[in-house]
Amino acid sequence: METILAKALGQEVGQMATTEKQLLLSRLLARLAHEIRNPLSSLDIHVQLLEEDLAQIPASEREKLTDRLSIIHGELHRLENIVKQFLRLAGPSALDLEPVDIAKTVEHVCELLRPEAAARQIEIAVRMTGGLPKIRADSVQLTQALLNILINALQAVERQGRVTVQVDRSEAERVLAIQVTDTGPGVPSERLTTIFEPYFTTKSDGSGLGLWIAQQIAAAHGGEIQAGNAPGGGAVFRLRLPFRESESSRG
Repeated sequence: METILAKALGQEVGQMATTEKQLLLSRLLARLAHEIRNPLSSLDIHVQLLEEDLAQIPASEREKLTDRLSIIHGELHRLENIVKQFLRLAGPSALDLEPVDIAKTVEHVCELLRPEAAARQIEIAVRMTGGLPKIRADSVQLTQALLNILINALQAVERQGRVTVQVDRSEAERVLAIQVTDTGPGVPSERLTTIFEPYFTTKSDGSGLGLWIAQQIAAAHGGEIQAGNAPGGGAVFRLRLPFRESESSRG
């Protein structure tokens, strides 16, 4: 993390305190958001122009491109949400709390990723216990956290495997647990304590921010993410979110 901050910001950070490093990281996130948003705006304009051009071609030809344009719009929207998340992390953290149906949120995230999973021949399986309570949460941020965890699982499996999402409730602890298990190579034991650090990644094309952002979102909700390995192989990520007693009857 220190090397990346130093290169990105042109400052020596090795001797700085943790709070100073966090401030530098906030500056870097704000800069990243700005740099990403500029080409995003340009892409959005050109997609709109492309749609106007496509309106001039025969309907039979235009229909072939509808799905692809829909995917482009969806991905641009997701990138915009990531930029917004960067800006939230760079500035004061604020949650837009509302009652969230965790079952619907999990299903929504899985449906978003199933086309990509199918292209890689990866099955996404969902298991949920009944009577799950609604929780007070920021729906957008919670969706982003789940997306980051599942994308990490898909990237770990790469091809021909399985990702299982299991949702349980613990009345004793007043906790909802969302467990994501994959059939990938697992996490080396010496890296279990570092995978949530910003900019830590084992992937050549990874940013190293996905799991860190997910952990920050979990912490903002009073929860946490735990990482480990399944006995039979593969990684296990467990997102634990508290719910109040008054919420348990709303599922």
